[in-house]
Amino acid sequence: MTQTSTAQTPAPEQARAQFSVPAKHPMVTVLGSGDSLLRVIETAFPAVDIHVRGNEVSAAGDAREVALIQRLFDEMMLVLRTGQPMTEDAVERSIAMLRATEKGEGDGPETPAEVLTQNILSSRGRTIRPKTLNQKRYVDAIDKHTVVFGIGPAGTGKTYLAMAKAVQALQSKQVNRIILTRPAVEAGERLGFLPGTLYEKIDPYLRPLYDALHDMLDPDSIPRLMAAGTIEVAPLAYMRGRTLNDAFIILDEAQNTSAEQMKMFLTRLGFDSKIVVTGDVTQVDLPNGTKSGLRQVQEILEGVEDVHFSRLTSRDVVRHKLVGRIVDAYEKYDSRDSRNGK
Repeated sequence: MTQTSTAQTPAPEQARAQFSVPAKHPMVTVLGSGDSLLRVIETAFPAVDIHVRGNEVSAAGDAREVALIQRLFDEMMLVLRTGQPMTEDAVERSIAMLRATEKGEGDGPETPAEVLTQNILSSRGRTIRPKTLNQKRYVDAIDKHTVVFGIGPAGTGKTYLAMAKAVQALQSKQVNRIILTRPAVEAGERLGFLPGTLYEKIDPYLRPLYDALHDMLDPDSIPRLMAAGTIEVAPLAYMRGRTLNDAFIILDEAQNTSAEQMKMFLTRLGFDSKIVVTGDVTQVDLPNGTKSGLRQVQEILEGVEDVHFSRLTSRDVVRHKLVGRIVDAYEKYDSRDSRNGK
């Protein structure tokens, strides 16, 4: 996006800017089908008058808001140049990142375009990439550190992004195998009451990991890779007594590990391996009195070299918008109860 003219109005706090969209970018890619992207921008900047004429976009209003809109369109152009389409969600997240930076809440050099165009894995006609700044930093931390903890609420992409990195590492021959594991603790259910063999009882509990694999690999190849031991999906108890070399190891739902299980798992680390531990400390399903290993490990390993803690929040939820609001509502409720001594 090129700025063709900028002129201050008599009021010093007011500004007007005009931008030209390069001819190679059809306006529908910038404004959205039925002007859907434009409506997102207008809603986010209600005090700014935005007008479109041909390939020209003008904005008039508060100088700081107009400057943010100018930066937003510049970032959108950078994304569109990569061939990636802009979506309503991407525009909303870009605005949130720019506002955070403008308020001094941003603590890094990353721009919305850098976040939204970082490809992790392309598979079956779709590309997996981070959608928020914290997600990008989480993915970057996996590249840089041997042990990474992804801690945050449901829907923040902790496990999904870790699995995408695992598949990427396998395909690029950085590792020889992927090991996916979960502690066998159920949210309000007991596996012992399910019919069938132990494997049949465990299998439904590990199903979310299978589902993510199916998004990232040819489904026909998964049974072959599992039969060869290239991909292993197993309960955490199956890790005891092993040393895991040349592997990308993911421990999911780690809030449901005991302190002893967490120590056991982390000490399975072998040569040329990488560990990613994911979990949500607000959703612990352990019996009363059992301390979560994920909560304790933050006190023990914080600051240890080559161990990194990535913390995601409700702002990183990439499911339905309502999920983020639900997470925030529960956090407020829990903090109110803790203050009241409940």
